[in-house]
Amino acid sequence: MQTVVHLVSGDEEEREVALNIAQNLVDDESGDIDTVAVVAQSEGIEPVTIDGVGSDHVQSLINEGVSFRACSNTLDLMDLAESDLIEGVETVPEGAVELTRLQNEGYAYLRP
Repeated sequence: MQTVVHLVSGDEEEREVALNIAQNLVDDESGDIDTVAVVAQSEGIEPVTIDGVGSDHVQSLINEGVSFRACSNTLDLMDLAESDLIEGVETVPEGAVELTRLQNEGYAYLRP
């Protein structure tokens, strides 16, 4: 199974829940979860930035094989550059399009 977690909220607790969901998927011992991706956009972009709240957790998840994708539109709107992102975070042109694409490929969609 493949799962994508939508990291979109400006609420710090909701962002933490999203990252914890990704962690729980990685830690699942049933062997059913093959791939975990996180798409960050809007105010949910902060944890994937180098000094953002939650960036340590994001780095740990990247190290465990979770892929992170950041919305380029959001970066532009928030005056951020790709160099502001944690190493290993991929950029995509539009977060919503990426979520739709992944769901079309069979990813289950989760958003806290």
